[in-house]
Amino acid sequence: MQPFINVDIGGPAQPLLRVNNLLKHFHLGVRKGHDVVQAVDNVSFEVHKGETLGVVGESGCGKSTTARLLMQLLTQDSGELVFDGEAVGSSRLPLKAYRRQVQMVFQDSYASLNPRMTMEESIAFGQQVHGINRKAANEYARYLLAHVGLEPARFAHRYPHALSGGQRQRVNIARALAMKPRLLILDEAVSALDKSVEAQVLQLLQELKRTLDLTYVFISHDLHVVRWLSDRILVMYLGEVVEIGPSEALFTASAHPYTRALLSSMPSMDPHNRTEVSPLSGDPPSPISPPAGCRFHTRCPHAKTVCSQVKPQLALVGEAHQSACLMSQPGSPWHRDIPLQEVSDVA
Repeated sequence: MQPFINVDIGGPAQPLLRVNNLLKHFHLGVRKGHDVVQAVDNVSFEVHKGETLGVVGESGCGKSTTARLLMQLLTQDSGELVFDGEAVGSSRLPLKAYRRQVQMVFQDSYASLNPRMTMEESIAFGQQVHGINRKAANEYARYLLAHVGLEPARFAHRYPHALSGGQRQRVNIARALAMKPRLLILDEAVSALDKSVEAQVLQLLQELKRTLDLTYVFISHDLHVVRWLSDRILVMYLGEVVEIGPSEALFTASAHPYTRALLSSMPSMDPHNRTEVSPLSGDPPSPISPPAGCRFHTRCPHAKTVCSQVKPQLALVGEAHQSACLMSQPGSPWHRDIPLQEVSDVA
């Protein structure tokens, strides 16, 4: 069996994927004038070749919608994806060619698999769609099963119900690798697994990345896992990117109050360092009618009146480290404004 070969046609400095002002709103009715859920609102970022970009944020912040937009399972209302210098969906990079290079692993390992197809058939299906004959596709499927730690003689002809959660997720990873992609989008790919199995799958992902020259977009709620696996981390809140930067810089010198609140919620094994007070109060605002200005100002302990009036833009706060917070930007109006608490006290 031939080894994996990922052909890098772009220059080393060119991002593998560039996301420009991606916007996706969901209409709650069929007629004009109905409410609109602003799931993803003008999101922009880059994914560099060979890196793991972690994506974190509360439930409902737009992480999974962004992943589906990257995979083009959903079509954006506006904005564009540029993959290795070519616009996705253009004549030079049609969707079928794009999806050969970008694959996705979903959270629910059972629902991701067809219950009427064996593991071998599930993995081989993608190659057959792209014109590979059945015999060659099945042979390659068995090679991939062995590559992810499942003995083909034992697992090739099993159905999804006969496998454990960790085994099914290994099959899903093998199926994603069948098209020899360059980018894998992992949407909560280990969150449904128990910790011992999760550790095995994470080690497998690291080994695959090293040996197959892969790039990952890794979405997770588990900040410990994100820190261990990611080179850079992107933080989302209410459909927007609020901070992005190198993993260690974000964990040790985070610039956005929301990021600091997320990090303070991480469980600690130190009995003298327990979280006894919730780092945030209240629920996130509705994505149907998000607050004006900074969307986090309704829950931010540092908010001032200007935060409800001016929408902050991502700006550099360190080397390759950006934050969308007026407080972290020297010379911004926040540094001359009145705290919201003082305004309410006067009222």
